[in-house]
Parts: sequence; structure tokens; C-alpha cells
Amino acid sequence: MRNEYLVFGAPKIEQAEIDEVVDSLRRGWLGTGPKVARFEELFRAYTGADHALAVNSCTAGLHLSILAAGLGPGDEIITTPMTFAATVNSIMHAGATPVLVDCDRETGLIDPAQIEAAITPRTRAIIPVHLWGRPCDMDPILDIAARHDLVVIEDAAHCIEGSYKGRKVGNISHLTCFSFYVTKNIVTGEGGMVTTNNPDLAAKIKVYALHGMSQDAWKRFSDAGYKHYQVVFPGFKYNMMDIQAALGIHQLAKVEDWLVRRNEIWQRYNQALANLPVGLPAPDEPDRRHARHLYTLSIDEARCGLSRDAFLQRLHEQNIGTGVHYVGVHLQPYYQAQFGFRPEDFPHATWLSERTVSLPLSAKLTDEDVEDVIAAVRTALGRR
Repeated sequence: MRNEYLVFGAPKIEQAEIDEVVDSLRRGWLGTGPKVARFEELFRAYTGADHALAVNSCTAGLHLSILAAGLGPGDEIITTPMTFAATVNSIMHAGATPVLVDCDRETGLIDPAQIEAAITPRTRAIIPVHLWGRPCDMDPILDIAARHDLVVIEDAAHCIEGSYKGRKVGNISHLTCFSFYVTKNIVTGEGGMVTTNNPDLAAKIKVYALHGMSQDAWKRFSDAGYKHYQVVFPGFKYNMMDIQAALGIHQLAKVEDWLVRRNEIWQRYNQALANLPVGLPAPDEPDRRHARHLYTLSIDEARCGLSRDAFLQRLHEQNIGTGVHYVGVHLQPYYQAQFGFRPEDFPHATWLSERTVSLPLSAKLTDEDVEDVIAAVRTALGRR
């Protein structure tokens, strides 16, 4: 067994990030400033989108996107139960109503075939979630949206490096929201980004994210002299800080190299775990680029001889950290009480919620770390 605990999702932070943060501290510009603007431009270029707006979380990005699209009370937004609570919370924070449709059991992704049946006269938008790093099947979703005049807001918290049929995630639909939380493929501690090709939506999000003050309000304290601001909307405190962007600038520069490393780990897991009584991730679709955010196993008690939670405990006892992504929204007590969701309403999402576990998958992992994970999985299943 390992001597030190392998923390799930520990980020890789190198000297360039440290130096950039220290530079921000020494300069005294800690809040939203030139490094945020630089990070936005780099991310815009990476995705190919016309606009990239930095915010303090993907949750904030989703909330702002919904508001900027003019959605609110009385409107319904279709999404998936296989997601983090933030997706549904953002809909509710805007005053809209979440409508869930089931996912595909193999991929965990929202099932486009079920979306159309859920559309009502109140439906205004779809939020597909690119789960675990796997891009959704966007063409049928975009087709449904076009025919029903719906906004598409992609939740790409897991899918920074993803692409679909040659189109980069972030440059496909109306709005796309990314996360730079500490466990993500790019980290800024907390943080997020919204990309869009619509200049009006971009302008609204920029204003809404910083108290509703007129654009570039952060420049009011720059060396160009004080600038008066105007409040044009009752906005939010959703801005990213330069300290966060200092990390993101250098993380983004290494994201493609780190994807190569996560691909190596992914293939090693596939090879080493193939003969075990567990479900492995679904094969990659030929027309999509997987971002390799989470490597998930399916632990079915009838097949494995132990429950998912017992498996998690056995890995913990061997000093291996794991994750669960996710126990579906429809199984959480608040949403069940609020909307009447039942486990049987979304059988595929329920099946995954009861069986899915995420193994460590980070560019920070050494070969020895990876072998420790494999050994722990085998031991947990009685296959030493």
C-alpha cells in the first residue's frame, strides 16, 4: 500500500504559474486586470470563438449565459440528470424551470432522442453537458434547437480540450461555459469562462459579471487615470481575479501536452483493467475528441461482488482517492421535493448514479502513481 494518500484530482502546478502569481502580488494588481484580459484572449484563440469572458466559476458562467439569453421565470430549460447540481441550480437562480431527460447508459450523455419529446410551449433552451470529457452528439441537438427556436448553452466544465466533427468545443453553439476548478484539466483554483460568437451576448455577460458596470470598468484604477463607471444593470460579483488568470495563462499553454499524458494514463488503465469484472469507459466516437477529464469505472455488485460504495472504501483504505461523478440530480432530496423527480423517471441516470466511480486521472500522476491505482483496484476486487 502507498505511504502517502493519492489525492483525487490534485492539479499540476509548476514554477511558471507560481512566478506569475508572485508577479501579480508584487505589482499589487490582484483583482480583475490585464492578466484576466490576456487569459481571455488566449482562451478565445484556443477555442476559435469570437469572444471569451472570464468569470469566477462555471456556475457563474451558466447563470450569466441564461440571463444574457433573456431567459427567466416561466421558461423551461432542458438538461440532463447526470450532472453536478450547479447546472440545475443556475437554471433555478435565473428563475427558470429545469426539465430533465434521461442519458445514454454507455456514455452518460444526454439522449437527443428524448429532448424533442420534452419540449413544450414554455421551452426556451437546452443545456447539454459534456460529461467526463466526452462531447455530446451536438448535430441533432442543434437541429432540434433550430427547429424550435431554442438557445443552446453547453456545459463544458469537463471538456476544455474537446472537439466535435472538427469543431472545437466553445465554438459550436450559442454559448459555452468552462470550469477551471481545482480538479479540472486547467486550474485557476476557482474560475470559469464563457465563449460565444454573438457580440451582444458577450457584451451583456461582461457587464453582468461585474456589478452591471459599463464595459472595461476594471480599467478605472489603471495607470491611464481614473475612469468613471456607469451601472447599467443590477449585476453580480462574478469577475475573475488577476491572481487566478496568472495560473490560467500558463496552464492553458500546457493543456495539449498534458492531454497527451492523460491519454497515456487512460490507455494504461484500459489495458490493465480490461480483464476485471468492471465496466470501462465507452470507446471514443470517431468524430469527437475526448478531453480525458474523468476515467470512470462501473461497479455493478452483481458482477463485481461488492457495491460501488464498498469499492470506494477499499480504495480509500489503500490510500487512493476517488470521486463519484455523479449521483444524479434527480436523486438529490431537494430536487425530488421541489420537482417530484423519482429514480424510475430516469433509469439510465439512476443506474449510472449507483455504479459509477472516477479514478485519479491527472497530468501530475507519475507512472508509479498509476500502477498504485491499478494495484488498488485489483486488490479491492480480490484480483491481486
